[in-house]
Amino acid sequence: MRTLQSLPRREAMLAALATGLAGSGAKAQVPNQDDPWPSLAGQIFNDRPIADGRSLLTIDAPYRAEDAAVVPIDIHTLPQGDRPPIRSITLVIDGNPSPVAAKFSLGANSGIRSLSTRVRVDSYTKIHAVAETADGRLFVVERFVKAAGGCSAPAAKQEAGGIPIGTMRLRQFTQATDADHREVQLMIRHPNYSGMQMDQITRLYVPAHFVSSITIWQGDDVLLGIDSGISISENPEFRFDFHPDGATTFRVEAQDNDGGSFKQSWDVTRV
Repeated sequence: MRTLQSLPRREAMLAALATGLAGSGAKAQVPNQDDPWPSLAGQIFNDRPIADGRSLLTIDAPYRAEDAAVVPIDIHTLPQGDRPPIRSITLVIDGNPSPVAAKFSLGANSGIRSLSTRVRVDSYTKIHAVAETADGRLFVVERFVKAAGGCSAPAAKQEAGGIPIGTMRLRQFTQATDADHREVQLMIRHPNYSGMQMDQITRLYVPAHFVSSITIWQGDDVLLGIDSGISISENPEFRFDFHPDGATTFRVEAQDNDGGSFKQSWDVTRV
């Protein structure tokens, strides 16, 4: 999986990230200051058409966030009918220095219908979720959020001798959400520094240090792949439902942008 690159300066981060995800064929565009979404969409998705996705998925977030550094986001897919299944969902925070918060790649047999995480929001902005279906079509929904300063908000102190960076916990919800679905929540101990936070002693910016990719397996089958960047909150959390396939273990592998690699596995808790 590709990692999302980030730099401390707003303009450089926006251009580098959007261009990198769009690929070598992406067109450099100047964002529209009134509504950056058309330009962002063209850069990130290489000018592909994007249809209204309200019949396919929903996105929810608080209209006015209590903490701009920890804004909850919930994405739900709607019944597909005869339409091709969703294979990925890209979360874009338009007003952030690094707009692409994460790309979620859904395992072919995962049955994932809901995803939630926590993000940083740097200014009043729309947040878009773009689903790609198995036939390559794109669909978008949006949500407006009032929050500011989340990307430069001071991080919580990572205590020396405390829980090591990269420590993971997988919470398994033993009550099924329905007859054939369960939920899990992955939590990773990591500062996820954005590169925009200042050390109050040295007055220098703390270098960006964030979880860049995560893969979650159920047995030998991939449940969920995540490419993520600086817009994901400190100590990343991801909660999702899935279809159990009878496997006896979960396994997670994660990497950060500084070369850190973290692995852990858990036995499946039976309902």
